[in-house]
Amino acid sequence: MKNNWYRRMLLSYFPIFLITITILVFLSFIIVNEISQKETVKADRISTEYIMNTVELSLKEIEMNVLEEVEHNERYESLLHLGFDRGKRETVYGVVGSLRTLISRDELIDSIYVYRSNSRQALTTSGVVEWSDFADQAFIEQVLEQPEYQGWSGIRTYHEMKTDKIRRVMSMYKRAPLPFGTQGFVVINVNMYALEQRIRNMIGDDLSFMNILDKSGNIVFSSSDYGSDAKADEARDKVLNRITSTLTGWTFESGISAGQLFVWVSVVSYIWIVLGLVTVLGAIAYILYITKRNYKPIRVMMNRIESIRDRMDNLSVPKADELLLIDRALENLIQQTSDYEKRQHENMLIARRQLFIDIIQGERLGKVNERLRELKPLPDEVLGGRYIVIVVEILDFSDFQNHFSVMDQSTLKFALTNVLQEIAREEGLHGWGEWTEVNRMGMIFALHSEKGKENDIIRKFADRGILWTREHLGMSLMVGVGPCSASWEELAASYQMAARALQHKMSLGKEAVIMSEDMPDNGSRLTYSHLQGIAHFVKQFRLSNEEWRSHLERIFEAMEADGLKDEDIRLLLQTMMEMLARELGELSERLLESFREEQAGRWRMEVENTESLEQLRLLFMEELSEIYRTYVAISETKNHRAMILEMKAYIEENFADPDLSLKHLSDRFDISGKYASYLFKEEFNMKFVDFLVQLRMAKAEQLLVETGETVQNIALQVGYANSITFGRTFKREVGVTPGDYRKLKIKPQRDMTIS
Repeated sequence: MKNNWYRRMLLSYFPIFLITITILVFLSFIIVNEISQKETVKADRISTEYIMNTVELSLKEIEMNVLEEVEHNERYESLLHLGFDRGKRETVYGVVGSLRTLISRDELIDSIYVYRSNSRQALTTSGVVEWSDFADQAFIEQVLEQPEYQGWSGIRTYHEMKTDKIRRVMSMYKRAPLPFGTQGFVVINVNMYALEQRIRNMIGDDLSFMNILDKSGNIVFSSSDYGSDAKADEARDKVLNRITSTLTGWTFESGISAGQLFVWVSVVSYIWIVLGLVTVLGAIAYILYITKRNYKPIRVMMNRIESIRDRMDNLSVPKADELLLIDRALENLIQQTSDYEKRQHENMLIARRQLFIDIIQGERLGKVNERLRELKPLPDEVLGGRYIVIVVEILDFSDFQNHFSVMDQSTLKFALTNVLQEIAREEGLHGWGEWTEVNRMGMIFALHSEKGKENDIIRKFADRGILWTREHLGMSLMVGVGPCSASWEELAASYQMAARALQHKMSLGKEAVIMSEDMPDNGSRLTYSHLQGIAHFVKQFRLSNEEWRSHLERIFEAMEADGLKDEDIRLLLQTMMEMLARELGELSERLLESFREEQAGRWRMEVENTESLEQLRLLFMEELSEIYRTYVAISETKNHRAMILEMKAYIEENFADPDLSLKHLSDRFDISGKYASYLFKEEFNMKFVDFLVQLRMAKAEQLLVETGETVQNIALQVGYANSITFGRTFKREVGVTPGDYRKLKIKPQRDMTIS
């Protein structure tokens, strides 16, 4: 029934209502705009001043930090007097380290370098750069022409070496040594990209814009992307505030993106006021006219209500309220209809599910054709042909239950049923699916294809359904397919065959679709042969024969080739673990922990939750490898303790040999380096490298305190090829550099006792 009266009333009143509200909104906007425009300009100026002050403060902070470091660090002055080549290496390294520290403290700093005028060399964070190789020659020549300039330069390009990437920077230089030295300069480069990013983070691009101009009027920074000078000039016309920085000479221009809106609204504000008043008066007249015109059909409706009011006394509604009377009558009628349709639908679903259960169980099939025609789970035209049953199982169902609520599980199952039926229709099949268990759904398909092609059609359907479910629902499915049946009475056996096929998921489920015809018929009599193989495997494992891994691989290959049931596979593997426990459990308490009840319970749970034979193989290979390492270590440790003590004595006598390493020990004692490290760690609870470093550092401390040898000679005496590696290791272990240690005459207490 069309809502003609409702649409007539809506179309009558809604246009004038919309126009009236629009006018009022615009009037309100004009009033608010006039009040807020001045406040907007004021707020924009405050924001611009804050950004300018932040930029100036950042540049001043960089300048002060660098100058303070140069003034207080004596190495800078020493380096400028002596020269980069004649200065001590420690002094050069100290200055380079200072430069790197300054750069790392502030993300705006691109680079800092020291230029020495006499030798025409630059010292950067990469080291000493000769004049011929230095890429910043043009700027240094400009500095030499204006040595007294104290401000920041304009934006320029910079790269340290000629092969380096060019970057945009602004620079400041100071004569060195401070404050008015003549030996050279300290140059500070600020990265313009980092400075622009800091400014951009303080600007609300959606509401405002900012342009920064240099002394020549060129754009240094713009929050908007302008492709031409014309567009840039257009943006400057919208500027609300201009502020010039005394530090950089930059001009900060800012405004709001909708700045022209204020001008436009101001021009038409009075026009909108007049239109608003006229619209309000016209709306009043229009509403009066439309109300009078549309009241006539309502009056006719009221007369008809009064004529039937006496026949509706059973409704608990006052007789004077005719509209409420009609509303209650319609509400009761709609509710009764809805309840009836809902009960019919629920009864239909229950009846269909019961019919499905009866068919797959082979019960009450006397009137199956009549029930099928009444409930219509399948079209009538496909009944009476050939049928096939499949069973769809949700894998990792415990995870499925943990991740979704009961309501979400029901929703996903309902969606899965509909999707599979839709895919079946696209493949030319007519499917009927019902959930027979919490994690399994049975489906009956009516076939009308040529004989011999049923399996290909079903496999194609199953592959599409599995792929779609994995991609869109995040669930993994396994499908068991029963044999084709010529009547409803044969479907019970077909269903049992499909369900039985799913018991071979591990051995036959590589492609997630298992055909009943692929199942072996001799699984039970193969168990003895597998037990023999397991017994042989346990023997090899106990004898520490490395062939146990390949034999374990063959056990899994044989179980897959014989198509054993999942429960048989798990039982055989559990038997294997129990046999290993009996053979190895008495060797040591540590090894026995691998087979205790708590560990065994966790192990059995992991095995039960594993769905594929490949996952099971990897799980057992990893667990048994760990047990094997423990077993071998326990067996061999008892015979190698004397060798480990001899190895320790050898290290203490030859720690000064720079070639002393795990490979050296393995060659000396005829064992692998990896195994030597393992035995050393097990015996002394300490890594070989840590023990060697402690011996060397103890000797180095003694030489530093008791002799006047150079650091290089001491490094050679304790087994290091150069003083750099020795110094880095000494500082990491002792806490100070070798030179500082010698000056302070400190000898920390070090515990070199190994039990």
